[in-house]
Amino acid sequence: MADVENLLIERLPQRERVRLLALCELVQLQPGTRLCEPGEAARHVYFPLDGFVALVTTLDGHRALGVGMVGREGMVGAPLGIGSAATPLHALVQGRGAARRMQASRFRRELALGKALQLALDRYVHIMLAQLATAAACTHFHLVSPRLARWLLMSADRAHANSFHLTHELLAYMLGVRRAGITYAARELQQRALIRYHRGEIHVLDRPGLEAAACGCYAADRLVYDTLLGVSRPGAASGLA
Repeated sequence: MADVENLLIERLPQRERVRLLALCELVQLQPGTRLCEPGEAARHVYFPLDGFVALVTTLDGHRALGVGMVGREGMVGAPLGIGSAATPLHALVQGRGAARRMQASRFRRELALGKALQLALDRYVHIMLAQLATAAACTHFHLVSPRLARWLLMSADRAHANSFHLTHELLAYMLGVRRAGITYAARELQQRALIRYHRGEIHVLDRPGLEAAACGCYAADRLVYDTLLGVSRPGAASGLA
């Protein structure tokens, strides 16, 4: 079992937190698993602990782009909190780890019972909207290498570690570029001794350097987290990232 708690759950008043935890089951997230599909009614919501999930949009059913990421700072299924039974995005597990899962019907009932959960979810939806807006601008204006550095930092934050597994194929899928573009950008970051990358195993060697190499969108995301959640990055509160 993970030794960290989901931040949305952790910050609830004790009575609501205990009640919510009693309704959750602990599950293991496996990379590549799709937790929800666009347009489908959500059956469950997920509160990641040390696993993390990429939010992906597709165009014409073929081209894909990662527009956000969910770790212990948030949840998969947030649209339920604003009255939507379905999500417009794919939720694809990117990092292996534990999560708390709750039936969507039970989650709706919990929202109706207390204001604290709804307020926490409102703040998180604000964060998601900011992340989606940043992703749109980032994709249009920034080169692949800074965007790759940003995605690696986001992954490290949510993995609570400087080492994690991400293949060229998955990174190309998330950034909406050809695999050759990822190969070139990763080689550049390696030559600068910022990362080590071999057969999908990524090791962040110089985090301050990688932050300097990333586009300003990573810092913008951190500012939103700091303002609304009181942590400068999603993994910071655990002391592991």
